[in-house]
Amino acid sequence: MLAGLAIAAALLSGSGLRAQVGGDAMGAHYLGPGGPSPIKGARPDACAYCHAPHSGLNVGLWNQKLTTQTYTTYSSTTEANTGRQPLLNSVSNHCLSCHDGTVAIGDTVVYGQVTTQGSMYAQDVFGSTLQSSHPFSLVLPLKDTVDLVSTLVSSGKTADTTGAVHLVQGNVECTSCHNPHVQAKDLVSQNFLVKDSSSGQLCLACHDPTRTMSGHPNPLVDWATSAHALSVAKIAAANAVAQTQLGSYATVGANACIACHTPHNASSPQRILRAQNEQDCIGCHNGANVSPMPTWEDVFAEYASGKVGHPFPSSANPHDANEPALLNNNRHATCVDCHSPHGSQPVGSFTSAPLLRVSEKDAVGISATNGTTVLTPAVNQYEICLRCHGASSGKQTLAIYGYAPVRAVAAGDPLNLIPQFSAAAARLSSHPVMHPRSSPWPQPSLRTYMLDLDGATQGRAMGTQIFCTDCHNSDDNREFGGTGANGPHGSKWTHILERRYEFSQAPTPGALITNLFPNPDTSVNGPYALCAKCHDLSQILANTSFNQHSLHINAGFSCSVCHTAHGMGAVSGTIGGERLVNFDVNVVAPNGGQPIAYNHASNTCTLSCHGYDHNPDGTVTAAAMRIRRSPIRR
Repeated sequence: MLAGLAIAAALLSGSGLRAQVGGDAMGAHYLGPGGPSPIKGARPDACAYCHAPHSGLNVGLWNQKLTTQTYTTYSSTTEANTGRQPLLNSVSNHCLSCHDGTVAIGDTVVYGQVTTQGSMYAQDVFGSTLQSSHPFSLVLPLKDTVDLVSTLVSSGKTADTTGAVHLVQGNVECTSCHNPHVQAKDLVSQNFLVKDSSSGQLCLACHDPTRTMSGHPNPLVDWATSAHALSVAKIAAANAVAQTQLGSYATVGANACIACHTPHNASSPQRILRAQNEQDCIGCHNGANVSPMPTWEDVFAEYASGKVGHPFPSSANPHDANEPALLNNNRHATCVDCHSPHGSQPVGSFTSAPLLRVSEKDAVGISATNGTTVLTPAVNQYEICLRCHGASSGKQTLAIYGYAPVRAVAAGDPLNLIPQFSAAAARLSSHPVMHPRSSPWPQPSLRTYMLDLDGATQGRAMGTQIFCTDCHNSDDNREFGGTGANGPHGSKWTHILERRYEFSQAPTPGALITNLFPNPDTSVNGPYALCAKCHDLSQILANTSFNQHSLHINAGFSCSVCHTAHGMGAVSGTIGGERLVNFDVNVVAPNGGQPIAYNHASNTCTLSCHGYDHNPDGTVTAAAMRIRRSPIRR
């Protein structure tokens, strides 16, 4: 990784602690008596601490004794250019001769040790570890990548037409971005920058979001129109911690790149992020440090106590920007697994399925055609979900999401959603996520418009397809009438479901169900609330599609006993895939030696459930009678 901010004589994150200076002044580098620096030296000629007019070292008449420290240089899984040890007596070696802490301030070649008082700010001392600082003193020749300005490698020129941001002998060095003689060319970020760096100007001198290379997607594409580039949300002025955590400028858009990245002393050394993984996003999306922030942008409120969302990485299972798009054996979901921080835009209107929303713009996906082809970027929302919920290996059913049914008929991997939503499944029976609705069976209960969270107001038109997030969504999401974040960030209901959806359970298959709901509550607060979003329960209770619906619902059965929620990824000779009928074998048992079966033509089942045998001829017999009729075996 190569960017337009290199290590220099002052640390960006500490600007709020320093004396402020204005105009063309040395500021903290004025080491003589009475200056604004935290270090006060005995010599009044301030230049002499670094330079000697005669007998100085041969580069810049350098006077400060040179460091000979060996450093751990920056490295990451996404870098193209690698660091090397700064050359002795180079400009970066000059800066480090104070800023690595191994040579005393004022230890000069010509005058010996100048008496000084005070000490450097702790955050300005880098020690021997430069891993958490932006790479500099790189191995030459520089390597070209799609996100670099085209002239950087080809002719050694940055995109800064003023020439202030520049390469030093073809390399990135401290003085590429810092002018050690003037602290406040940028009057806001007074960090010896070579020019005003608001809105990412320093970074964009070397990084080009608009560049294209065949076969190499630009990770910065769409930056110019992204939410982070254009946001006028203000960093909380009264919050000094926020100011140092989120950059020097007043708004998110003005901070631009440095709202998420910091060129020195990064908490997450790879890609110099201000914090690790999703913690980097929390700095703004926690509802505290940025204003005005609508409640739906306070995403991390969805992880408050009592709610469950996608799992964050653990130390044993970290996210990495270079990890494969298909997340094998890698059970985590960071913000950037579903959102591109460089391309994500605020959602102004809610479009129909299946195309991804602008908040997901430029996110990577997996093709539903074969479950392995990487789509950079994804086109449809479900392709992002397939990074984890498709053909990947090592998927798990986690207890934190609640009860999980086991279906009578399932494909080889019951957690692979691709066959469950395939074209074949759509023709038989599936919710229309990956393919338009095409089932030949009439659906009299289907609404024209989905209902909002209040269970009464008409929301988005049903259309021929739906999103994954029409079911898996924050329980207070904005799209359907709430005030919270859209998407499966966190919910008080199981499986990150938007509304209540109960799973009937039994102590053993075929036994009486223990969590029934007699006199069923079909209100928005009841166990059928999620299904009622799209299906008119009055039609269900009127038996318009199945003549026993009312009987079962009045007995307290949940939909999950007889219906799978996704689709029929596989069929059998006895369960053919009609109307999502696929029994939960934790609740339903075989009737004697007969396989569990459903006959659509006669609307009959063959199985044992809730203490009753359902027979092929449509009769129902108490299971206890069957047991009494059975011969006694010794």
